[in-house]
Amino acid sequence: MTTRRNFLKTSFTTSAVVSIGAAAPQFLLRAGAADSKSNGDSILVIVQLSGGNDGLNTVAPFTQEAYRKARPTLAVRAADVLKIDGSYGFHPAAQGLSSLLENNRLAIVQGVGYANPNRSHFESMDIWHTCRRKTAVRNDGWLGRFLDHTQTASASNLPAIHLGHEKQPLALASADIRVPSVTSLDRFRLKDANQQLRQTVSQIGKATSSGNDLLGFVQTSTGSALSASEQIEAASGNYKTGIAYPDSGLAQKLKTVAQLIDSGLKTRIYYVTLDGFDTHSRQAPAHAALLRELSGALESFVSDLDEHGHGDRVLTMAFSEFGRRIQENASEGTDHGAAAPIFLAGNRVKPGLIGNHPSLTDLHDGDVKFHTDFRQVYATVLDQWLGVDSTPILGDKFAPVDALQS
Repeated sequence: MTTRRNFLKTSFTTSAVVSIGAAAPQFLLRAGAADSKSNGDSILVIVQLSGGNDGLNTVAPFTQEAYRKARPTLAVRAADVLKIDGSYGFHPAAQGLSSLLENNRLAIVQGVGYANPNRSHFESMDIWHTCRRKTAVRNDGWLGRFLDHTQTASASNLPAIHLGHEKQPLALASADIRVPSVTSLDRFRLKDANQQLRQTVSQIGKATSSGNDLLGFVQTSTGSALSASEQIEAASGNYKTGIAYPDSGLAQKLKTVAQLIDSGLKTRIYYVTLDGFDTHSRQAPAHAALLRELSGALESFVSDLDEHGHGDRVLTMAFSEFGRRIQENASEGTDHGAAAPIFLAGNRVKPGLIGNHPSLTDLHDGDVKFHTDFRQVYATVLDQWLGVDSTPILGDKFAPVDALQS
């Protein structure tokens, strides 16, 4: 007879192919498997820029004297910018972003932040992930709450995937839905482990008739991995693309996301991270390399989606926990700041600059002031793209930004 102790011992000594994420739900799983309650087909891809991207050098106000004065060594020269208009331009390494904009597939939401900004990487990122301050309970994230509002726990459903080796972002933490963290497709495919895990799931399926919530939790998690693995196994061999992705970590992650989207998974949220934006010293070469990686990967990804007929149903959002200070420091770098741009890429964005660039002379404690709350961008994505009421997810009603086509 299969007992809980024997099952757990057997299950967790098999090859680890999927992790369930840092915020595993309490073992109060709703009984029975069911399909998604959302019939939407739109997909959201999140690109987290960890460390604090320097928005002022990403979208440079190259005509402003205050910009050049504050950054005598770091300011992007007017002759080098990739012009957006007569006043602002991309860093010269961001050629992919410039190309996306020229092809009407990039929206730049300027001056995004929140009141009383926190300059700690961890706390600020937690605020972005949960939409809550540390004085509040933060057991789940904004995307996790979206999953709770639109999904039911099901072994056949995989509503979100975190792709990468880093700790799963708190944004995906959910009360009921388990989100796998996948390092690569090869590790995600269960291959020879399939039969053993199938037998385990089958055995434990007989043992859950008494309503054991712990066993139900593990069974559903394992079943999700099996179901997704089968779909990927069936489709990945047929995936081909004529798009030449750059040889970078982010590009390979996004290429994998494109492959998963094309495989027919019903996944609506994909989450990837690009780290390294904490440029306190010798910023120029490091930031240029990061922007080259980001923009090249995004341009290839959007083109790949178009090639496979998915361009109209995928929106990609790139954000960072804060921007950098306007004044460069003594180490030819910049320190933690506040407001920064968010990038939205896809076929159905309203291209161009959205909102005014923050003033470089009217500052708060050395930082540019935000004018667009990040939750307004989230509300736009939730209400207009994912098709769900943002109010219960964000905890309040936030005015959307004019960034998406109807």
